[in-house]
Amino acid sequence: MKRTPFFNKHVALGAKIVEFGGYEMPVQYPSGIIAEHKSVREGGVGVFDVSHMGEFDVVGPQALDFLQYISVNDVSVLSPGKAQYSAMPLPNGGIIDDLLIYMLSDNHYMAVVNAGTMPKDWAHFSEQAKKYDVTLRNDSDETSLLAIQGAKSLETMQKLTDVTLADIPYYHFVQGKIAGVDMVISRTGYTGEAGIEIYSTSDPEIASKVWDSIFDAGKEFGIVPIGLGARDTLRLEMGYCLYGNDIDESTNPLEAGLGWITKLNKATPCIAIDALKKEKEQGITRKLSGFIIEERGAIARHGHSVIDADGNKIGEVTSGNISPMTGKAIGLCYVPVALSKEGTDIVIETRPGKRVNARIVKPPFVQPHTK
Repeated sequence: MKRTPFFNKHVALGAKIVEFGGYEMPVQYPSGIIAEHKSVREGGVGVFDVSHMGEFDVVGPQALDFLQYISVNDVSVLSPGKAQYSAMPLPNGGIIDDLLIYMLSDNHYMAVVNAGTMPKDWAHFSEQAKKYDVTLRNDSDETSLLAIQGAKSLETMQKLTDVTLADIPYYHFVQGKIAGVDMVISRTGYTGEAGIEIYSTSDPEIASKVWDSIFDAGKEFGIVPIGLGARDTLRLEMGYCLYGNDIDESTNPLEAGLGWITKLNKATPCIAIDALKKEKEQGITRKLSGFIIEERGAIARHGHSVIDADGNKIGEVTSGNISPMTGKAIGLCYVPVALSKEGTDIVIETRPGKRVNARIVKPPFVQPHTK
C-alpha cells in the first residue's frame, strides 16, 4: 500500500491506521471520531490529510472540449481561478466517479478524483483523450493535499500567507505560498464548514514543514488532526455523496440528486447525453433521499434494505451513522420517487427480522457553523 507524505505525522500522533483507496490512512486519533468531528463543527479547526486523492493535469487546445465530453457539468463557465464539482459518466449514465475540475489558465485544467477509483479514472481519461488534441499527466504521486476546515481555518492559515484568504470566493482558488511553499489554495472542502484545501509537492521534507507550520499557527485555536472516520460523519451530516456508497456505476446523477451539476443543454454535450436526456424525459424511478431514525440505539448502515409492509425490498441504504451533533441516526437511501417526499415514513431492515421506522428528510441534517 502507498503512504502519503504525512504518514509519519499520523503515526507519531497515535492514529489508528487503516487501508483506504490503496493507502495507509488515519481513520481516527486517540481523542476519537466524535471529538474530532465536533472540533470542526463547533467553531474550531481541523486538518485532514487527503493526499490519497488523484490529480490529473489536462492541457491543450482541446482541453475544454475533452472535459466537456467526459463530465456532466458545464466546464465552459469556468475561468482561471474557478473550480467546479462534477461527475464522470459512462455512456449509459452510470457514474464512474465524482470529481473537481480546476481551471488553472487558458487550455489548462486540473481534475481531482477519488483515490479508490483513480486507476480506472486514469484509464478512462487516457482512452477518451485519444479523440482530442490534449495532453494528460497523472500528478497524483507528486501532489500532497491537506484540507483545513472549521470556523478558525482561515484565521489559522492567514498567518502563513500573504494571500487574503477571506477574499477568495467559495469554489475559487489562487496560486500562492503557504509557509513559503508554492500552493494551489482552494476555497473548497467536504464538511460544510469554512475552509481551504491546499495542493503542493509531496516532497517529504517540504510536506513536514508545511504540516508543522499549520499546527503551530492553529495552536491557539486548539487545532487537531482529523481522520477518515470524522471526515465521513461530517460529509454525511451535510448529505454529501460518497463514491462507492451513494453513487457508483449503477447510479446516474439525476437519481442521485446531482441534477444541479448535470447540464443537458451545454454547447458540447457529455458522453452520456442521450441516456441522461432519456432519463430526464421518462422521469427517474428512484431517488437518493435523507432519513432520520428516532428509535434510540438503532443505526442503519450501507446495504440495509428499505422494505414495504409485506417485507419486500423496495430500496437500499447507502450511508448511515449516528450524527455526532444531534445524537440521532441519520443516513441516505435510494427509495421509489413516491416515497422520497420529505416527511414520508419508511421502514428499514437493519438485520433479518429487525425493522426500524425512519422518516424521510431533506439534508443537511445539521446547519453548518460557518460557510
